[in-house]
Amino acid sequence: MPVVSLSAILDNALSGHYAVGYFEAWDLYSLQAVIETAEALGAPCILGFGGAVTSGAWLDAGGVEALAGLARGLAERAGVPTAVLFNEAQTHAQAMRGVAAGCNCVMLDSSHLPPAAHAAATRALVAAAHAAGAAVEAELGHLPTAGDDSEAGHATDPAEAARFVAATGVDALAVSIGNVHLLADGQAALDLDRLAQVQAAAPGVPLVLHGGTGLPAAAIRPVIERGVAKINYGTRLKLEFLAGVREALGALPEKFNVHDMVGSRQANDLLLRGQARVRVVLRELTVLYGSAGKA
Repeated sequence: MPVVSLSAILDNALSGHYAVGYFEAWDLYSLQAVIETAEALGAPCILGFGGAVTSGAWLDAGGVEALAGLARGLAERAGVPTAVLFNEAQTHAQAMRGVAAGCNCVMLDSSHLPPAAHAAATRALVAAAHAAGAAVEAELGHLPTAGDDSEAGHATDPAEAARFVAATGVDALAVSIGNVHLLADGQAALDLDRLAQVQAAAPGVPLVLHGGTGLPAAAIRPVIERGVAKINYGTRLKLEFLAGVREALGALPEKFNVHDMVGSRQANDLLLRGQARVRVVLRELTVLYGSAGKA
């Protein structure tokens, strides 16, 4: 199936009153878990990787192309509509390298910049990405990071959202309404009234929530009703992956064939144990978000 645009996936989610999960991957095992779960559940897929939690030096030394190539190859063979996202690129150059390598949607991690600089950076990325046939997501407001007092957040202002969308032409808008990056313990307290005001101020623009691990399940339907079409989720996936690998390591016999244990893709592969734990979470969330059966 051909790779499809992010806008098509999110517009369908808005009209169908569901959200599509962007389940952030980091290697071939996690990318396969995401796409194969989407196929098993008949769900549209946003397949990709993130720059904010990855070494910038590694990304600049070919990491962007390596991960984009893996994701694009899987997306082109997928049996469900799939977009390929480079999430939170650290620089404009990285984002555009992602586009050149096969990502048809990109996001620049620039919400920490002063408002004018953030708008200018976003506008420049929109112009370049749109010219290459790729969509752009941007965040307005800034999410705090759990456990990091130096990373203060600020909420999205509805009036500013209207101006930002009009000035930049972004295809999707990530908002800060109490959601928190990397929140693995506890749940975020969301400001649904603010979300409704942003939706009213920027009608028709798909809204996005980052920090999916910390979102309470009871809030998913209310945020979808207020324009959220995409939810980013990552922290718990890595925790589950590591838990599966740790469990498998603890059960290793005294003597074993290392080739079976690492990279074999056979039953004893330690990394498949981590992948299996990730798949369980992906199925749960795809159903919760309402996208199962919507491909």
